[in-house]
Amino acid sequence: MKIVCATLNAKYIHTNLAIRYLKAYVQPQFAVEIAEYTIKDQAMSIVTDLYQKKPDVIGFSCYIWNIDETIKVMKMLKKIDPHITIVAGGPEVSYDVRQWLETVPEFDFIVIGEGEETFKQLLWQLEGARDFRSVHGLAFREDGKIIINPQRNKINLADMPSPYRFQEDVPHLAKRVTYIETSRGCPFSCQFCLSSIEVGVRYFDREKIKEDIRYLMKHGARTIKFVDRTFNISRSYAMEMFQFLIDEHVPGTVFQFEITADIMRPEVIEFLNKEAPPGLFRFEIGVQSTNDEVNRLVMRKQNFAKLTRTVTLVKQGGKIAQHLDLIAGLPEEDYTSFRKTFNDVFALRPEELQLGFLKMLRGTGLRLRAPEYGYVFMDHAPYEVLKNNVLSFDDIIRIKQVEDVLEKYWNDHRMDETIDYLVTHVFPTPFDFFQAFGTYWDEQGWARIGHQLEDLFRRLYAFLQATQIEQVPIIEALMKYDYLKNQKHKPRKPWWEEKIAKEERTIVYRQLLENPLLLGEPFAALELEEKELFKHTVMEIIPIDIDHYVKTKEVRNTKTVMVAYFDPMQRKTAIFSAPFSLFAHPAKK
Repeated sequence: MKIVCATLNAKYIHTNLAIRYLKAYVQPQFAVEIAEYTIKDQAMSIVTDLYQKKPDVIGFSCYIWNIDETIKVMKMLKKIDPHITIVAGGPEVSYDVRQWLETVPEFDFIVIGEGEETFKQLLWQLEGARDFRSVHGLAFREDGKIIINPQRNKINLADMPSPYRFQEDVPHLAKRVTYIETSRGCPFSCQFCLSSIEVGVRYFDREKIKEDIRYLMKHGARTIKFVDRTFNISRSYAMEMFQFLIDEHVPGTVFQFEITADIMRPEVIEFLNKEAPPGLFRFEIGVQSTNDEVNRLVMRKQNFAKLTRTVTLVKQGGKIAQHLDLIAGLPEEDYTSFRKTFNDVFALRPEELQLGFLKMLRGTGLRLRAPEYGYVFMDHAPYEVLKNNVLSFDDIIRIKQVEDVLEKYWNDHRMDETIDYLVTHVFPTPFDFFQAFGTYWDEQGWARIGHQLEDLFRRLYAFLQATQIEQVPIIEALMKYDYLKNQKHKPRKPWWEEKIAKEERTIVYRQLLENPLLLGEPFAALELEEKELFKHTVMEIIPIDIDHYVKTKEVRNTKTVMVAYFDPMQRKTAIFSAPFSLFAHPAKK
């Protein structure tokens, strides 16, 4: 019996842990071939590849992001060869099972919930007596009637075989995200999340996990993401794992965790700030809303003051990047309340702030209570909210405009100084800036066309001019600083129009060649010859003291020479500056 476990990942760099658990669990009695694709692959290409493997059984791992494309593939396979047995599993098909079997005849079997033991028993029955009623956690049709067997007891995770040691995965470890699981379940009851359905938290064997991580690092894994819903629910466990990773990590490896920030003790953060190498850890923190009543309605316990303390202490440590999540569309959170939530969280200046929209997942308490809050949502995956009793579709459109420019202009960190100045000194709140710019972006039709880096700067500048903001000269200076600072080599043509008079440029370069100390000792230490100076630098004259601003965030209106040096060997950029008066009046030096 030829068995294939397949899935369609959201991106090529992702790997699917579920099908690897199935493969590990059914060995050695059954041999399983893993087949991974992406949702962007052509369905015909996927079907062709799967068909050529000549499978008897194909198990598909199904999620909200791949269910539609997965069903297309299944339907085509069944038309080509009706004898292929199709097994569906995963969170998307574990709920509303009867509806799935009624609407998708290509599903021969659905594995409900935790699937390893169920899948193994199903394979035994397919090869043997075909007594499918004896397999707990299985749904199927029998003589045209839908049969849904009782779910099985949870597996003892300590006895689970490792899904991380397949030889065929080794060549890909350095290029993809490796997902690792040290526990299952969640202690919380957030009504929008599937994890709330499973009561309690179960742990895998710690020493086995450590051995797996050693193996993964030894064989080249560079990004290892823990999929535990709340990694730090047990302080002692989290501390043990943090210490292990600090002690035994391979340089260049990054570990990502989902943590609950308001339960993290200050001493844990102090330990990480002191002991963890910079860049080793990355935290993902679900905030979702700062409105206490909204959190109460979704049975979410959160102390935002303690969360703020954690995020602030971690940020002060400067070693761990933080990704914070918000959800628009939660019960009774209208546009004004969400604006406050956004501003509360943006004030923490996380390295990334993800603005997502509520998805009414099958099986969640919130989907069951949707009529209570007037929810209207997509009929198909990902079941995203379209409106509710306090948030109109017009509001959703506006918040999506915010999401678009937030991703481009904050999360990608192309112009940190510029955006920080805009949200602090120009617009009433951060949300108001992103909303105003996002609306303008949408009105210009830019959401429907691509962009280069220079386009992002030009479009922001166009928005500032259209809005008639009086601080445009200051913002333009900061934009030039951000643009030059983030380049790895000298740009062929910057985004701005040349404004420096030829005589001013000549004065500056002539005097820098004569006296490089005008830009300070670090610049003089470069010992640039005339050819190198012109080849590897960009010079701009701006209206503010940029060095003073970057250090103090205080604007000092001083005509300033700013020089960016692009190191051709290290591919790094250094910014130097000095008052223009030093160059304009060399006799006064």
